[in-house]
Amino acid sequence: MRAILDRLYAGALWLSALCIVAIATLVGLQVGARVIDALLKLAGLRQTGFVILSLSEIAGYLLAAASFLALAGTLKGGVHIRVTMFLAMIPEAARRAVETAALAFAILVSGYGAWHVATLAYDSWRFNELSPGLIPIPLVYPQAAMAVGAALLVVAFVDELVITLTRGRPSFRRAEDAITLGQEG
Repeated sequence: MRAILDRLYAGALWLSALCIVAIATLVGLQVGARVIDALLKLAGLRQTGFVILSLSEIAGYLLAAASFLALAGTLKGGVHIRVTMFLAMIPEAARRAVETAALAFAILVSGYGAWHVATLAYDSWRFNELSPGLIPIPLVYPQAAMAVGAALLVVAFVDELVITLTRGRPSFRRAEDAITLGQEG
C-alpha cells in the first residue's frame, strides 16, 4: 500500500510539473512571436500576427491544476508551511497530540473542500459549462484536476494521521529534522 500511495503522490507531482511546463511553453511561444513581430516590423516586413487565443485563461487553468495536484506530494515531502517554532518548544508527547489533532482537523477541512470542488466539477460537466474566453474550454477539465488534487490531499492527510498514530510522528518531520541538523553544523 505504501508504494501505491507514494507512486500516486509522485504521479500527481509530475502532472503538476507538466502543467507548469505547458504554461512556460505557451507563454514562451507568445513572447517569442511578439519579439519576431517586432523584428519584422523594424525590418519593414509583414508581421506574423501570431497570437495564442485565451492564453491568460488557459494559463490560469493550468496553474490551478498544477497547484492542486502538487498539494499531496508537497505535504508528504515536508515542504508545506508549518508553525514549527511552537512545536519545537513543547514536549514530544504534547507535540504528538497537537500534530494528531491538527491532522484530524486538516482531514475534515480538506475533505469538505474536496467535496465541494468535486461537486463544482460535476455540475460543470452536467450543465456543459464553458469558459467565457475566445476559446470555449469546458470548465469540467480544470475543475476535475482541482478535485483530484484536493482528494489526494485528503488521502495524504489520512496517510499522515495513520503514520502519526502508529509511529508517533508524521513522516514529513524528516524534512524538518534535516533542516534543523543542517543549521546546527
